[in-house]
Amino acid sequence: MELLELKMIANEIRKGIITAVYHAKSGHPGGALSATEILTYLYFEELNIDPKDPKKPDRDRFVLSKGHSAPGLYSTLAYRGYFKVEELKLLRHVGALLQGHPDMKSIPGVDMSSGSLGQGISAAVGMALSAKMNKECYRVYTLLGDGEIQEGQVWEAAMFAGYRQLDNLTVIIDNNNLQIDGAVNEVCSPYPIDEKFKAFNFHVINVNAHDFDELAAAFKEARETKGKPTAIIAKSIKGKNISFMENQVGWHGNAPNEEQYAIAMSELEKAGETLCRI
Repeated sequence: MELLELKMIANEIRKGIITAVYHAKSGHPGGALSATEILTYLYFEELNIDPKDPKKPDRDRFVLSKGHSAPGLYSTLAYRGYFKVEELKLLRHVGALLQGHPDMKSIPGVDMSSGSLGQGISAAVGMALSAKMNKECYRVYTLLGDGEIQEGQVWEAAMFAGYRQLDNLTVIIDNNNLQIDGAVNEVCSPYPIDEKFKAFNFHVINVNAHDFDELAAAFKEARETKGKPTAIIAKSIKGKNISFMENQVGWHGNAPNEEQYAIAMSELEKAGETLCRI
């Protein structure tokens, strides 16, 4: 897929995120927007998947360990063809398909229910180990928040993955440096993140989370790395591409009001028009 096409898809996914959270009147837009390019690249380039056959045995697996960023995953799945885009407007509504956290039992394309922070990576490690033990060729990817890696369970899983040389596992850290209580480095600093993962026998790559060329090179390098899992530390901007949300901790878990929704969608429409003229 061409770079311009990926950028246009990412812009549409951002529209879906804002639309979903606005209609729900609740949710977590900031971390969904910071991970948009990561999710776009995974689902439109990297993963071996088929929306028409969401449970095909040899598919690659993805675990959204930071499950509160579900609007980002949902919008990506919708635009990838797993369900209708109109479902996004029903986010968090009673009886609707899409609830506050991913549910593998009801949502096509979701490989693991998540939301309890720190637990998603453990599930991903189990999936990767299973693939190794059963001599299956699928790869496993998991996306964590940088606040989430304050959880001890993350490092227990990392220790196990490194020890078992799970080179079919790629861990991505959405490093936007903001969590619900403030700046990550001021709440409980996990830095240096890259050196910590190296200490657990991970191959580590640092990238700009919003640069598709860097993401492409990083995922290729991860696939080619043998004998150890890979951690991609993706430096990102919380609330990316919405002017009043960028780097604002208050947008970790708040929904835009009608006026803010109009401004955000207008900015994304203009960004799409600019891309169309390139």
